[in-house]
Amino acid sequence: MVEAGAFRSEAIETVAVVGAGLIGGAWAAYFLSRGLKVRAHDPQAGAEDRLRKTVADALRDLSQLTPVADGCIGGLLFFERLEDALDGCDYVQENAPENLMLKQGLLAAIDAVTAPDVVIGSSTSSFMASDLQLRCGRAERVLVAHPFNPPHLVPLVELVKGSATAQAAQDAAYGFLERIGKVPIKVAREAPGHVANRMTAALWREAVHIVAEGIASVEDVDRAIRSGPGLRWAIDGPHMLYHLGGGEGGIAAYLKHLGPAQEARWSSLGAPKLDAKTCAALISGIEDEAAGQSIEKLSARRDRLLIALLQTLEDGA
Repeated sequence: MVEAGAFRSEAIETVAVVGAGLIGGAWAAYFLSRGLKVRAHDPQAGAEDRLRKTVADALRDLSQLTPVADGCIGGLLFFERLEDALDGCDYVQENAPENLMLKQGLLAAIDAVTAPDVVIGSSTSSFMASDLQLRCGRAERVLVAHPFNPPHLVPLVELVKGSATAQAAQDAAYGFLERIGKVPIKVAREAPGHVANRMTAALWREAVHIVAEGIASVEDVDRAIRSGPGLRWAIDGPHMLYHLGGGEGGIAAYLKHLGPAQEARWSSLGAPKLDAKTCAALISGIEDEAAGQSIEKLSARRDRLLIALLQTLEDGA
């Protein structure tokens, strides 16, 4: 067991990225852009070529937000053997597919060969840290470090302890990620979907309900969010925005005067089923909204606008 405060944080210079798909590649690019060395591993055929393309694309995005050192991609090394990728690393970011048994075995293998003061973070969006660390001999340094997609652009990282995770490990991961420009949060208690995905799931549930009930179309639901509350959410979270919505009296005034109306809305929210009829309506609605644009084109638009939004927020901070 590593003593409290002994996990690496300030001294992190080399990161192992295990699992080098879109998420792992985006992580690798971000680490490289911050002057870190990256040692990557992925067992899939052709993984290195795909990784290098993903990293190059992501670095081009990042160069629009912050200076990226020429040649930083030279700090990326790819290894066929997991053990070689982990050799000499100061932090590990695991990004394997969302398969619990696969992740448990992989994290146990990572845990077995890395120094005990190296924190191991998992990019899982759905699994509990307590389940992920079950087969690890030094489970106190294993935690969820879940990014939001696309990870090289969206700053949020949710840090979730498992039942065996040391507070010092979560603190060390927080300090490291904050130091390199991410916006980490410490999740106090495990819950399915962590924090941000629970809130986005709640929103999408009502968005599906509105479509299923014929209240509005898929496109109009998206327009309502994109041109309404979504603009405010890029600036402040829901609690602060309701505080501002209370006027001079703040959240206390809002709760006193408009709390009952909020409860009335809550009681009318739906719990839709993704049955065949609802799925067909969603698919048809998205086809209309996308108007023939490919996923690649839509993703590129999303990333371009994300960059512009981040630039605006940075200028206005």
